[in-house]
Amino acid sequence: MQIDPNKQSKQANYKLLIGSVLPRPIAFVSTLNEEGKVNAAPFSFFTVVSTEPPMISITCMRKLDGQMKDTARNIARQKEFVVHTVDRENVHLVNDTATDFPAEISEVDMVGLQLLPSTAIQTPRIMETKVQMECILNQMIPLGGSDFPNADLIIGEIVQFHIQDDLYTQGRIDTQKLTPVARLAGSAYSHLGEIFSIPRCSWEDWQTKKR
Repeated sequence: MQIDPNKQSKQANYKLLIGSVLPRPIAFVSTLNEEGKVNAAPFSFFTVVSTEPPMISITCMRKLDGQMKDTARNIARQKEFVVHTVDRENVHLVNDTATDFPAEISEVDMVGLQLLPSTAIQTPRIMETKVQMECILNQMIPLGGSDFPNADLIIGEIVQFHIQDDLYTQGRIDTQKLTPVARLAGSAYSHLGEIFSIPRCSWEDWQTKKR
């Protein structure tokens, strides 16, 4: 099967992308709206960008009329946000925040999430999460589209980590205790199955092995 993305619709390409690029980690993002209320929403177009300084990226798709989503608009104005991890214990609450509430309504209030003060930025954190990353905006880049952008790529620099105590051991996070959840296609989610390790081979060992 060969498919030219230029010969099919945006929605058709979207389905191929979310069905191929998976499992995708989920960024649960809190921001402050114009009234100072906390908005929260999940995004699975999410990854690490840099380690020095530590930076992550999320991509917010635009609305059909080209307007920014609430999260992107809030970040563009406030220049900050908090990214939280999603796990088996909070995934149902996180999924509820994806409801299309009006912009002036706080998903945090509607779902019943608890807030914690951040230490480096104004935007509060969400208590029902195991890892929280306070971020300041590094770049926001409009991408794609024809008449107007299709998405906003948001790059944030992490200025403070908050990690649940029992997850942190000798500078590392215990993946099994984190119980991360990922997005698949449609409304499907996944969690960790079998974990296996494959050591990387050095060039010297590779040459020895091949003799």
